[in-house]
Amino acid sequence: MTQDPALGRSRDAASGTDSAARVIVVAVDGSPTSWDAFAWAAGVAARGNGKLVAVHVLPLTEPSAAFGVPFDYAVVETARREIAAELKDEAERRAGEVGVPVSFVTEHGEITHAVTEVARALHAEFVVVGRSAKMLHRFAGSLSHRLTCRNDAPIVVVVP
Repeated sequence: MTQDPALGRSRDAASGTDSAARVIVVAVDGSPTSWDAFAWAAGVAARGNGKLVAVHVLPLTEPSAAFGVPFDYAVVETARREIAAELKDEAERRAGEVGVPVSFVTEHGEITHAVTEVARALHAEFVVVGRSAKMLHRFAGSLSHRLTCRNDAPIVVVVP
């Protein structure tokens, strides 16, 4: 049996069949609820011999730009890269504790669309997100609510 890490699939040379690895996509933003979702997804991946893909999404615009407030793009981009690197390191550490392979993907754009596209591209079994603890999201809608309103992939919302 040969392994194609890019596809997350193994191929049985004798039978010529592909067996899809269990791919679980989890949205990570560094919040406690996103780490709860990550831990739950890592546990499922460990029990099912799966692969975990952590997705961190950066918005295309800055809130201050919408209000005409000037800011230094280079400083913002450097900070974004540093945060993404810290999240990647933490995701690798946590996945390593349970013995699960993890890939870290950083995307730019609207979070619902970005997470959905990654899940679709990887043929993920499901997407895991943490429930937002922000009061505003009860009125404006959270990632978990927006994802569950779509029918792109099964969604698991982890409630702490």
